[in-house]
Amino acid sequence: MKRLLYLCVFFSFLSGFSQQKEIPKKYVLDASQFYGSILLHNTDISHLITNHPGGIILGLNRKRFGNEEWESLYGYPDTGFSFIYQNMNNSTLGENFGLYAHYNFYFLKRNLQLRIGQGVAYNTNPYDKNNNFRNNAFGSHLLASTVVMINYHKENLFSGLGLKAGLSLIHYSNANFKAPNTSTNTMALNVGLTYDLDGGDTHEFIASESKEKTTEPIRYNLAFRTGANESDIINSGRYGFWIFSAYADKRLGRKSAIQFGTDVFFSNFLKELIRFQSIAFPELDVAADTDFKRVGLFVGHELFINKMSVIAQLGYYVYYPFDFEGRVYNRVGLKRYFGDKVFGAITLKSHGAKAETVEFGIGVRL
Repeated sequence: MKRLLYLCVFFSFLSGFSQQKEIPKKYVLDASQFYGSILLHNTDISHLITNHPGGIILGLNRKRFGNEEWESLYGYPDTGFSFIYQNMNNSTLGENFGLYAHYNFYFLKRNLQLRIGQGVAYNTNPYDKNNNFRNNAFGSHLLASTVVMINYHKENLFSGLGLKAGLSLIHYSNANFKAPNTSTNTMALNVGLTYDLDGGDTHEFIASESKEKTTEPIRYNLAFRTGANESDIINSGRYGFWIFSAYADKRLGRKSAIQFGTDVFFSNFLKELIRFQSIAFPELDVAADTDFKRVGLFVGHELFINKMSVIAQLGYYVYYPFDFEGRVYNRVGLKRYFGDKVFGAITLKSHGAKAETVEFGIGVRL
């Protein structure tokens, strides 16, 4: 009987301990209306900037309280999904419907919220050589899209209701998957409401118990990236590409690492562009047998957020037989780790603000 009593006390202790550590899932909805302007980042779209676009932004946010170490490390951000409807108020550009995954980061005693989201949007009226030849911004229905919002954000002002207001930047581009692709950037004012599905219940944040510094030796990475893209010449055709990368990285702490490595590019759209220029523009003095391959060296930074990471790289072509958009290139994107070594990645490669392609990659970190 005593043994049974001891077991009951022991399991009651374990149950109470687990309940202390258990963090409830808490969700907050938000809805904002926005109204703004398309920024003139390229004079080629000046004919499309005729009215002010507007729309709505809806969000579903999961609050984080420190159940995992990365949550306290980044100030207890939210994770969630956004939906954006944007009416360009221009019949040539049409309307956009976008779905995004996002993070909300907080500053100034959690009164300032920074939302960063990446997703896919659907455009209702892309370029068509017969019916919509003026739309040189969007060459396809499907677009890659990024949203950045910086808002005054105050939840639970009254019975779970809160307020948010600030600025939003919404970017649409198909990353040269299909020409044309001049893209648009919308800067807008937004104002809206938040609603706590718990009706305003509050929970304490859990501070990280780990004080140890993250130390690692230099790690070596191999990556393979692929996809398809087209040159700026409309109807020149989409072609597959292959990129092989090898680089080393060194952790600077729990959050970040620096990188140095090389890329070898096999971009088949350049084959067609070289052939086209050699025939159509003899004044450019491009030989038809010019090598389409490129080799680059790059430096980069990786920011680790749980199993995800954000990468930013700046490169320079050391082998560059054909002049295309200049020798300097950059890459930004997301990585997702599966275990300690294997990762997948989606990245945007560009030359300054001029996108070349979206890359889908896999790799290993040894």
